Amino acid sequence: MATTLVLLVAPPALAEAVNVVESRDANPPASLQGGILIAQQSSITQVTAVQLQQTDKRLAIILETPDGKSLQVFPTSFGKTFVVNIPNAQLAQGKTFRQENPTSGIASIAVTQQGTNSIRVTVTGTRDLPKVEVGRSNGRLNFSLTPLGVSTAQQPTPPEVPPAVKPESATEPEATAPDADDVTPEGATQQPPATAEGDEEQEIVVTGEQEGYSVPDASTATKTDTPLRDIPANIRVIPQQVIEDQGVVRIEEAVRNVSGVNYSEDFGAQGVEFNARGFTVNQFKNGLEEGFATRSIPETANIERIEVLKGPASVLFGQAQPGGLINLVTKRPLPDPFYKVEFTAGSYDFYRPTLDFSGPLNSDKTLAYRLNVAYENAESFRDRVETERFFIAPVLTWQIGSNTTLTLEGEYFHDKRPIDRGLIAVGDEPADIPLTRFLGDPRRRFEVEEHRAYLYLDHRFNQSLSLRNALRFTRTKKIYRSLESSGGLEFGEQLLPLFGSFGREFYETYTLQTDLIGKFNTGTVAHTVLLGLELVRQTGIYFDNQDAQDAAVIDIFNPSYDFPPIDFQDQPGSDGNTRANTIGVYLQDQITLLDNLKLVLGGRFDSYDSEDRYSDSSSNTSSEASEFSPRAGIVYQPSETVSLYANYSRAFVPQSGRITGGGAAKPERGTQYEVGVKADFLDNRLSSTLAAYEITKSNVLTEDPSDPDFSIQVGEQRSRGIEFDVAGEIVPGWNVIASYAYTDAEITEDNTYAVGNRLDNVPFNTASLWTTYRIQKGSLEGLGFGAGIFYVDSRQGDLDNSFEVPSYTRVDAAIYYEKDNFKAALNFKNLLDVEYFVGVQNRRNVPPGAPFTVQGTVSWEF
Repeated sequence: MATTLVLLVAPPALAEAVNVVESRDANPPASLQGGILIAQQSSITQVTAVQLQQTDKRLAIILETPDGKSLQVFPTSFGKTFVVNIPNAQLAQGKTFRQENPTSGIASIAVTQQGTNSIRVTVTGTRDLPKVEVGRSNGRLNFSLTPLGVSTAQQPTPPEVPPAVKPESATEPEATAPDADDVTPEGATQQPPATAEGDEEQEIVVTGEQEGYSVPDASTATKTDTPLRDIPANIRVIPQQVIEDQGVVRIEEAVRNVSGVNYSEDFGAQGVEFNARGFTVNQFKNGLEEGFATRSIPETANIERIEVLKGPASVLFGQAQPGGLINLVTKRPLPDPFYKVEFTAGSYDFYRPTLDFSGPLNSDKTLAYRLNVAYENAESFRDRVETERFFIAPVLTWQIGSNTTLTLEGEYFHDKRPIDRGLIAVGDEPADIPLTRFLGDPRRRFEVEEHRAYLYLDHRFNQSLSLRNALRFTRTKKIYRSLESSGGLEFGEQLLPLFGSFGREFYETYTLQTDLIGKFNTGTVAHTVLLGLELVRQTGIYFDNQDAQDAAVIDIFNPSYDFPPIDFQDQPGSDGNTRANTIGVYLQDQITLLDNLKLVLGGRFDSYDSEDRYSDSSSNTSSEASEFSPRAGIVYQPSETVSLYANYSRAFVPQSGRITGGGAAKPERGTQYEVGVKADFLDNRLSSTLAAYEITKSNVLTEDPSDPDFSIQVGEQRSRGIEFDVAGEIVPGWNVIASYAYTDAEITEDNTYAVGNRLDNVPFNTASLWTTYRIQKGSLEGLGFGAGIFYVDSRQGDLDNSFEVPSYTRVDAAIYYEKDNFKAALNFKNLLDVEYFVGVQNRRNVPPGAPFTVQGTVSWEF
């Protein structure tokens, strides 16, 4: 028996229905998960035929599968385009289906293979995108496209679907059209069949203008497209809609929505660092570690979504701290023309225009591009601080054949700003001075220029075997100019000594990742095996370094910025270079034992070596390490809406230092045990995760009590905690994303710091709540409101626990208006104007948070 998946498509101007229907030969009823049909099978389903049927008022897109297999359906939208993503599916022989202008109001329809095991159905309107209503009745799942302001009850009964009409430009295998009864929407038959008990109609309304807050799948945890409910780990996704609604310009504004992820420091605006579960979080872009690749605050203009994986991730990503990782996923070319112009202005002379253009470059859409551009010029609430940055990111994708895709991505970035390390600590708290006060010379700015090139090659050998390659090159140039604090206060705790510095830095990275993905069965057990190889080389050069201790002083209570010229003294000993090489091989098997019982087993072996050489040879260091990183996880699903999981995983970070007795330092090792539950509510429109964990970090370098010039590795740190996240849609138009985390992170063994001291910059409690509502119909349709509250507990400023950064509660709000292709938003940040500190690096680096600010954004899509 064959199963047909049918989409009935109507132009936005008509009150017709677009339905996704399972035929009478389909598998037993599947679940409706947030407007998503989830079939209880994870093997790859082959779509043997694609057809287009049409009348003068509607279209039917028919996807046929063999053996009665169902398909998973994930709807979303952008601009004028409605998209259905179908994971774990492949088009027969890799063929694609395309039709331009099939009927009035519809610009194009396409059914294409996205990656190795995912199909995408794309329907683009000529003028706008209607609302999408998703419902299930008597085992049928319906997607209904209706014009704005028209209810489902107003829709006329659609006519029967005639025999298939093959579009001229389509290329698809032959198929037999299903009976008209199989594709007629509910209510179209004169006598609908009786509804079985427990199968009454369920309806979900998804506004076509937004993507929503709940994302069903992610690739970061497994490097495969896997539904979140099947992953034995806590992974959260910040989608584009949250980024837009909150007026996110910096990454820290987005990840604060994730439980237990905290802003740590920005190294004086030279980068940004986060911690989770008590330990540092490594940052990646499209699965490639940033590391040497950046020396500035990351740009968000080309970011599609942000994926956060909690806990050790070395099994797939190599050397990494046990807190987890943040993976920035960039925007990709779109199959249809898309143009967006946006301008943001805000408090303190903040101005930021951006462009986002995309579309095909040839008639058959095998060559497509995307271009993101951003310029930013701003002052600051910090005295006399000015910044300027420019960013451009072109992407080109070439569909070489039905089984091969080549993508070339580039980035150019230039940033110029002062080194701003915030306030300093006095006694057991930050100095009691205005948060606006800059303690240095704001005229001395550092400059960063970054060049990046990425090459991605994806090839599918057959339905069960695919290859994915990623090659990256980065080059970063940095000129460092600074006059900043060199220590604590002197002269009656009023005058702060400053030191001056100047230098040039040059970094390059070369990264190659190759993944081979195979799918097969051993009896009734399904396997998805990932075999990967990663090669990384990083180099850095430091030169022209100059340093001047006690170059000036500043009165922190009555500052003067008329500093004398700095008398630099050449410091040739600080000139030098660094290099690091990594070879990693990893293997992972995702095993489906039963429909509701899944295992993930994996391991990675890394070989690492590094060397630092300076003009002053006494500062030279080197390190070598080889490490095996395992992971094991299990998922049990007692129902279609609940997943219970547990995992064991390990991470490592190479160390360098002068070890007592000689020899190389062993890598730090982080070991985690985690259990959790994932559940969906409100007809699966709301998704949640509750997790509990314990992480132990060992082999921490500590000072040798008998010789402080050497180190021994007896340190140990431990973190235990509970995390809760929830995101999704409560009722049509009302979205929410919320989180809570309790983290108990402390020193358990050390020769330098007291056992029991809390780890620095880790709050006991954090919580967040952000919610928006958009009016769905009537004269005020398009108007929306948002509000949020973010709480961060007090934090220790260093491992000595010598001072504390106080807790804070920040309130934000927003107003939106959207009509046709025009959008406007006002974001009110720190609405109550509370004074707070976003993070802490040490006693002389305590960055404050911004006071009440207003940010306005207008955009136009065409």
